Amino acid sequence: MQTSVTFKNIDSSDNLSQYVSHKLDRFDKFLDNPAEANVVLSVEKFRHIAEINIVGDRLNIYGKEETVDMYSAIDMVLDKLEKQIKKNKDKTRERRTGSKARVKPSSAEDTMLGVDTEERGQVVVEHIDYKPMDVEEAIMQMDLLEDHFFVFTNSRSERVNVLYRRKDGDYGLIQPSN
Repeated sequence: MQTSVTFKNIDSSDNLSQYVSHKLDRFDKFLDNPAEANVVLSVEKFRHIAEINIVGDRLNIYGKEETVDMYSAIDMVLDKLEKQIKKNKDKTRERRTGSKARVKPSSAEDTMLGVDTEERGQVVVEHIDYKPMDVEEAIMQMDLLEDHFFVFTNSRSERVNVLYRRKDGDYGLIQPSN
């Protein structure tokens, strides 16, 4: 990690610079791409302030801590930054896995497309909410969503229906028998 250390109202010290650089190097294992750290160490009366800003690819993390000892301020702000980095990494991991789950076709789509779920070795269960509407309104909703099928409650019969797009471009309607 590329680190720049700035001192305000304190004499520059190689020991502090090396300490901060050494501590920041442990964050490289958390970051996917190279990052740049800007460190500001300052003293105001009896308060020792450590501010660190880490900027990287899709990442901007800032932390500030005040104590009576500069080394403890650095340690505390680094702990804060580590929590933020882990939280950010978990958030991006959840987004990635969430998007994969949305791309995975459901078992109803598999049967419509002719894919045997036993051959795949798994069954995907999807819970959906369906609203009462006319068939024409369901066709409009399906066109807006660009889905292969649409589940709704028929407002005339008050039963659950499934509207699906056929290979020839027409629509098919599945209704339960009375």
